[in-house]
Amino acid sequence: MLNKYARAFFTRVLTPFASFLLRIGVSPDAVTLVGTAGVMAGALVFFPRGDFFWGTIVITLFVFSDLIDGNMARQAGVSSRWGAFLDSTLDRVADGAIFGGFALWYAGSGDNIVLCAVAIFCLASGQVVSYTKARGESIGLPVAVNGLIERAERLVISLVAAGLAGLHAFGVPGIQILLPIALWIVAVGSLITLVQRVVTVRRESAEADTAAAAAQDSEAV
Repeated sequence: MLNKYARAFFTRVLTPFASFLLRIGVSPDAVTLVGTAGVMAGALVFFPRGDFFWGTIVITLFVFSDLIDGNMARQAGVSSRWGAFLDSTLDRVADGAIFGGFALWYAGSGDNIVLCAVAIFCLASGQVVSYTKARGESIGLPVAVNGLIERAERLVISLVAAGLAGLHAFGVPGIQILLPIALWIVAVGSLITLVQRVVTVRRESAEADTAAAAAQDSEAV
């Protein structure tokens, strides 16, 4: 849901900046790589130390590269399968770094093995949710369901909560509870989304097999 409306809004906002980068000779692939490196740095340098506010600020600055690189490719007329593959692959790397950063915090100074496990589940389930759709489409199925929580929702929920939780370092009391709540929401939502997609692929697969069998029978007749 957020993908549809947020992307349309930010694409309009970021188009002038994308045009500027093209004019000075920056390539879409370079933006993709720098953006991913920035997200990884923000997540794996700040989050394990509990610096959630500044980590979120850094990640937010770089996460928009996911919109800028595609915008640049369209403007330059160089959209390609390689660019789409690179962007999608590095999205998974960035997501892994974010939830990995949460897991490292709870495994260390955060000292909460349950929340460490929840963060790891968020990491793994997010990857599998994306894979189910990609794999279903690769075998010719439409996978006509997005599910409860897509990548955009996972990032917004977790990063907004992390940024607000980071205000605890500035003297805001009790607000750090938002991050555990967000992780549980993402974990449950991702599980529901995974089930939705698996059920959809199972149904579409059965329908496709039935249609193929019927076509063979009609040809035999």
